[in-house]
Amino acid sequence: MESSTSKTIFLDAPNLGKEEKEYLCRAVDSNYVSTIGPFVPEFEERFAQWIGVKRAVSLQSGTAALHMALCEMGIGSEDEVIVPALSFIATVNPVMYVHATPVFVDVDMNTWNIIPDEVEKAITSRTKAIIVTHLYGNPCDMDPLMEISRKHGIPLIEDAAESLGATYRDLYTGTFGDFGCYSFNGNKIITTGGGGMILGQDEKKLMHIKHVINQAVDRSRGYYSPEIGFNYRMTNIEAALGLAQMEKIDAFLDKKRKFHATYLEDLHMIPGIRFQREYPESCSSWWLNGAVFDSNINIKEVSARLLKDGIQTRSVFYPLVDLPPYKPYQKKDYPNARSVYERGLCFPGSTLNTVDDIHYVCLKLKKVLKNRE
Repeated sequence: MESSTSKTIFLDAPNLGKEEKEYLCRAVDSNYVSTIGPFVPEFEERFAQWIGVKRAVSLQSGTAALHMALCEMGIGSEDEVIVPALSFIATVNPVMYVHATPVFVDVDMNTWNIIPDEVEKAITSRTKAIIVTHLYGNPCDMDPLMEISRKHGIPLIEDAAESLGATYRDLYTGTFGDFGCYSFNGNKIITTGGGGMILGQDEKKLMHIKHVINQAVDRSRGYYSPEIGFNYRMTNIEAALGLAQMEKIDAFLDKKRKFHATYLEDLHMIPGIRFQREYPESCSSWWLNGAVFDSNINIKEVSARLLKDGIQTRSVFYPLVDLPPYKPYQKKDYPNARSVYERGLCFPGSTLNTVDDIHYVCLKLKKVLKNRE
């Protein structure tokens, strides 16, 4: 469908400029473009400093980070892993990689995040890990989740792929659980083109992950690998891009939060639309701005009409239990996950946009809602 305006209001496009070109040229000129070179360790160190942890390990994707977290915990075929019913499929796929069983838990209708009480109800003697997703950048209710983790002695993994820079009680998401996993895909808060990062409470486990993602090669013994490894390494080209993006991360986060404030300010009096909410004492990164509409509003029609004006939107993630690989694991109903999916829509959040662009989105949305038949 063609846009009736010459300008596109971007949903989640990356924000790249001269700084990224300069860093990439440095990597190319140095001839360090693959996995050996100075840019990867520098990116890991700068990321760790910004987050406020001792060490961070870069990988090829956020999915790889989740996979390595489960492997490092020794999760296997006899084990269950609790996951939210509403998330991107990358949250649960690594559970299948290690041949464990996913156990789905419904989400809260207001925050769209996993419900702590339902997590505790889902625990069995086979539960060996809990994965929580800070959906669309919105932090989960970490206090009760961490209490459940401690009470039952079950490790907790944070899928922080969308929530870089989000905080709960002034601490960054990804720093609460046993492992925190981030994504630097092209549409995330910052990008390395692909790529990911993992944090952990146990530095020895992190260093082991650093070892196994490089085919578990022991360089002191040549090409000797004492265990099965993975090719999950980040390249210096990717890390160079990440270093440039790290210089802009605070500005990106500030802009995204201004966008969210603009959506709330411009649309708070409009009936039939409710934006995703934060928990008390949390601060979302607002990677995307999502809202649910009343059931009498056709969100596909809303999305199509906005696109005519150059405004990109997208639906909320499918409930994971409704995807073919995971239908066999549906043990109950997940009404909230389905309701958010059926009535939810995500609005432009790319930092290529301006606050005026967001005002324009709100103006057009109000017009669509007013004029719908």
